[in-house]
Amino acid sequence: MPEATSPNLFHTLMKHRLAWPLVTLFLLLALNAAFNASFLHIEVRSGHLYGSLVDILNRAAPLVLVSLGMTLVIATRGIDISVGAVVAISAALAAWMIGGSVKPDVSRFPMWMALVSAVALALACGLWNGLLVAKVGMQPIIATLILMVAGRGIAQLITEGQIITIYYAPYFFLGSGYLFGLPFSVYIAAAVFLLLYLAITRTALGLFIQAVGINPTAARVSGIQARRLIVGAYAFCGMCAGIAGLLISSNVKSADGNNAGQLLELDAILAVTLGGTALTGGRFSLVGSVIGALIIQTLTYAIYSLGVPPEINLVVKAVVVFLVMLMQSAEFRGTVRGFVQRPALGAVR
Repeated sequence: MPEATSPNLFHTLMKHRLAWPLVTLFLLLALNAAFNASFLHIEVRSGHLYGSLVDILNRAAPLVLVSLGMTLVIATRGIDISVGAVVAISAALAAWMIGGSVKPDVSRFPMWMALVSAVALALACGLWNGLLVAKVGMQPIIATLILMVAGRGIAQLITEGQIITIYYAPYFFLGSGYLFGLPFSVYIAAAVFLLLYLAITRTALGLFIQAVGINPTAARVSGIQARRLIVGAYAFCGMCAGIAGLLISSNVKSADGNNAGQLLELDAILAVTLGGTALTGGRFSLVGSVIGALIIQTLTYAIYSLGVPPEINLVVKAVVVFLVMLMQSAEFRGTVRGFVQRPALGAVR
């Protein structure tokens, strides 16, 4: 009896939307471990955990944040390709308010004011996108393309076209500090995920987002404030990008209006789709988006650690994502099964 039910259990598990993302993450971790004997090794130094896995978690935190915001936007049938520019704007404003003084204990404005102002500006950017989509009626890709282009200019205006180096030591704690052995950035990403997950699962917000994503018109007729929900999704996405900008600038100790967050929007979209969120709206998974972000960061780590030439690393990343998306497609798997079983049926006849 166990022999008969075991394959059925396996097939049931593999049909779960998170099955292939988890398998992909495991294979990437195994690949890194195979080529790097110390990849899975974690050691404690001065009460802090160090190792490749910890480094991946730290580097993935900004992408996790942006992916969580992007999940809500995509779930409402939208897209936000301006998150990279919003990251640059947030980092630029925070760096400017802290200042480029070489004294590690001097800041132009109080740090809390710089953090709040940067996140508030990022939130305003998200509101702008949401209003263009929900109120003006622009296509999401066009509405966010406007800020994607203009945002880089805004960031460079704030930094006056220069890279602002940050010397204020307390600011470094956000992106490279440690708390209870783990990077502080991991706690920030985990806190945002937990709050959003509770809001989605313990209130009607998740159902409202699904309803708007599946059929916005029907959602409005049923009494759901669809436009407000869409604006809120874009605003939340902007806020997440703003927090990510703080983590990134804190980690690299500088703000570059031109290059900060470059291509982050593409990684976030890939992470969300790898996690099982449908680009057509409605179906979404916060846990899947986190797994997708970890896949992207682990793949990036593997590409660099294996010595893949920088000029082809984007091609390698695209190929891996393409293969994973094929394996997630029920139609593709059905086609492959039919092709494999056809010769076997012919042989029986």
